Amino acid sequence: MTKLWGGRFQKETDHLVEDFHSSISFDQRLYQYDIKGSIAHARMLGRCGIITEEEAGAIVRGLEEVLAEIKAGQVEFSVEAEDIHMNVEQLLTAKIGDLGKKLHTARSRNDQVALDIRMYLKDEIDQVSGLLRQLQEALLDLAERHLGALMPGYTHLQRAQPVTLAHHLLAYCQMFGRDEGRLADCRRRADVMPLGAGALAGTTFPLDRQYVAEQLGFAAITQNSLDAVSDRDFAVEFTAAASLVMVHLSRFCEEIILWASAEFAFIELDDAFSTGSSMMPQKKNPDVAELIRGKSGRVFGNLQALLTMLKGLPLAYNKDMQEDKEALFDAVDTVKKCLLVFRPMLETMRVKEDNMQAAASKGFTNATDLADYLVRRGLPFREAHEVAGKLVFHCLQQKITLDQLSLDDYSKFSTLVEEGVYDAISLKRCVDARRVPGGPALEAVREAIAEARQRLAASK
Repeated sequence: MTKLWGGRFQKETDHLVEDFHSSISFDQRLYQYDIKGSIAHARMLGRCGIITEEEAGAIVRGLEEVLAEIKAGQVEFSVEAEDIHMNVEQLLTAKIGDLGKKLHTARSRNDQVALDIRMYLKDEIDQVSGLLRQLQEALLDLAERHLGALMPGYTHLQRAQPVTLAHHLLAYCQMFGRDEGRLADCRRRADVMPLGAGALAGTTFPLDRQYVAEQLGFAAITQNSLDAVSDRDFAVEFTAAASLVMVHLSRFCEEIILWASAEFAFIELDDAFSTGSSMMPQKKNPDVAELIRGKSGRVFGNLQALLTMLKGLPLAYNKDMQEDKEALFDAVDTVKKCLLVFRPMLETMRVKEDNMQAAASKGFTNATDLADYLVRRGLPFREAHEVAGKLVFHCLQQKITLDQLSLDDYSKFSTLVEEGVYDAISLKRCVDARRVPGGPALEAVREAIAEARQRLAASK
């Protein structure tokens, strides 16, 4: 096959190089964006008089036919044509003759691929953002169903203070909300049109870049041709944002894995989102959550690959940049698959509220509230902290809880303790007394849910 760039070469490309150099095996997924960009470019060439309007119309019709044939599965891409750009051009030329060769006027594969990836990524960001919104809505629904479900909050994986499941779920809603915001920010920087930068130095033809940007739905055009063809910051940004999505999913999955264990028994995962053991008949494994936790490393690796690929590149385009696509595509695919399966796993799990509350009643999660009670009775916090600690140690020795201590026992440690202490250290009171904005009190959680729903509605 004659190469479109082969004029100065006297030998055929070695077959090993042919396979090594080709990217069509993975960049073929860009075909719709490549053709859409080519249609806008052809129309602009005709509009600017660089080719005739009739020629532009014939090229556009040919590209639309090529697009329909690819969608119908009637096209077998060629490794010899190297990439999606040259495959499309050859398919077009085979269809409409030498006129197809005019399509590449005032364009390079360097600015062409930069355009394709930006269009692709904008669409994928929209899809990932939509999945994140659906997940947040599921979290809010689950929180509303379990508004009063008491559970222990943890630090250092030790029972710390009582909270509610609703409050715990809202913490993840905040995380995924930040993820959505980062993706929106990334999309703004991806929404810049590079076509017209050529190979690196623009073109001598009088292009209307703004027209192409408008045709393709871009908010702006790039301002430096060197940067336009060598910039992959937007790909790195997306993969960094996707890595944080995976961090948050992985942290949540870790908790689900713990909660589903017999040691916690806070939840039971639905059979449809669990697996068994080939040897042990009793096993019900949280494999979906474990796989998501494991796949986080895959996305982190893609981020590292992109950063390493870019870090030593001089301006402008270098062939190393062909390595951007597989890492980016895999990050996109992985985060979407994880979000798609995580939400129904969450929605179908059974919450064991009684077990959660029983766990919250142990571990002295109300010890801080006992100290706060003593502070309200006039004791400085540092002294109150010490008294509460001594009471906890006494209870540990007696194998009882703070609410099981008699007033006589309390009086041995502080004369400030009265009958009201039992109300002050009840788990429900411990939670409901934390009415500060962002706290776990029932009213604070209701307000947080309402605010989150408003934010989600505004982001659609």
